[in-house]
Amino acid sequence: MIEAHSFKGRKVAVFGMGMSGLAAARSLIAGGAETIVWDDGEKGRDAAKAAGLPVQDLREIDWRAFDSLVLAPGVPLTHPEPHWTVKLAQANGIEIIGDTEIFFRERRRAGAHCPVIAITGTNGKSTTTALSNHLLNAAGRTSVCGGNIGKAVLDLPPFVDGQHYVLELSSFQLDLTPSLDPDAGILLNITPDHIDRHGSLEGYAAVKETLFANMTGGGTAVIGADDALCDAIAERATARGVRTLRISSTKPVATGIYGEGSGLFEVTDGALQNRASLSGIGSLRGAHNAQNAAAALAATRSLGLPWATLVEGLKSFPGLAHRMQEIRRIGHVLFVNDSKATNADAAERALLSFTNIYWIAGGKPKAGGIEPLTPFFPRIKKAYLIGVAAEEFARTIGGRVPVSMAGTLDRAVAEAAADAAAQDGGEDAVVLLSPACASYDQYPNFEIRGDAFRVAVEALSAPAKEKAA
Repeated sequence: MIEAHSFKGRKVAVFGMGMSGLAAARSLIAGGAETIVWDDGEKGRDAAKAAGLPVQDLREIDWRAFDSLVLAPGVPLTHPEPHWTVKLAQANGIEIIGDTEIFFRERRRAGAHCPVIAITGTNGKSTTTALSNHLLNAAGRTSVCGGNIGKAVLDLPPFVDGQHYVLELSSFQLDLTPSLDPDAGILLNITPDHIDRHGSLEGYAAVKETLFANMTGGGTAVIGADDALCDAIAERATARGVRTLRISSTKPVATGIYGEGSGLFEVTDGALQNRASLSGIGSLRGAHNAQNAAAALAATRSLGLPWATLVEGLKSFPGLAHRMQEIRRIGHVLFVNDSKATNADAAERALLSFTNIYWIAGGKPKAGGIEPLTPFFPRIKKAYLIGVAAEEFARTIGGRVPVSMAGTLDRAVAEAAADAAAQDGGEDAVVLLSPACASYDQYPNFEIRGDAFRVAVEALSAPAKEKAA
């Protein structure tokens, strides 16, 4: 745990008793802050009581006596309207921060040399976070990751010289971290998301840009060059004197790292410095993962790691569960769990990464359905539709792809596995779970849906010749 000693003797209210809120409260108390906690939900209050935290309704306190409100990132700060705790704190002139702000204040107070890579973007954050952390550890650095992935930031190990931190940060967390100052900041991409929480796409992009607001000459901004919003942010960072590296999966860059085919190329002032290949690395398949790998390489390079060591680290990256995760190969059929693809935009990345696809899709549909995926239907041999979205998806597909109304995931896996194994010529095929839907009609979350896919795949019998081998 990172103890919040910079809050010693101060009075702090903590709202939202999820993972980060509980960790923040424990950190503040351990650091000597007078702390009370609250949650609108009984489940959250019960979790706080079970942890031995001082629970008190924040409607009943004298806000004038408090110094800070620590807000869980899922609680509205501005849109669609500020939460009632936010309004009370603002009315009394009290700062509103998140657990990540406590993390950065404590790093400054500790004074230890602890490099931090902070990662944000609409898509690819988790893979880039996990990969950056893996590359650091594979190179012999001591590194941990947390934030929007894995552990709450204040549950990470304390600050000591040489300890590295890789933090995945959502726009909600950035909104609550005014003194954020990573050694390397990665902004992967910006596409419309969380508009209800930020008011507009421009508001969402402005929050993402705060990742670089406090960067000095010693920090490095790693910014995607494949969308106009990020490109403009990179231009502004460069104009402010921030060392800026661009990354791309679609075009060369003058300074930074870009992907072309299966290759990755490091360029400095227009001159090619190094190259690597992602060919054969199943956990980094697809153009989107070329961008993720380019970002992770650029950030870790900025911390002084040698190219050759990092390239070796790429080869041993296991990938993340439920994100284009290779589960098993049976004969010529590869089974891939992409349960995290809960919308068409995410599923597009998987469909672009394979051909000869036996596609399992469906669940609770998102706005727009799978209409954006029609250009990729020629890659699909057959679709196996499950959940509430099955009929809607079947109408969108029409007669362009054979369809099975499988209904349930276990039936879809069995049918897809049999069809893929029986295809003419024994050509390589993939049974791909990339649902383009939320899971909530049949599963509590995408993780449980992905686990169900894995269990069903692992239960499949191998062909007789594979068993004999």
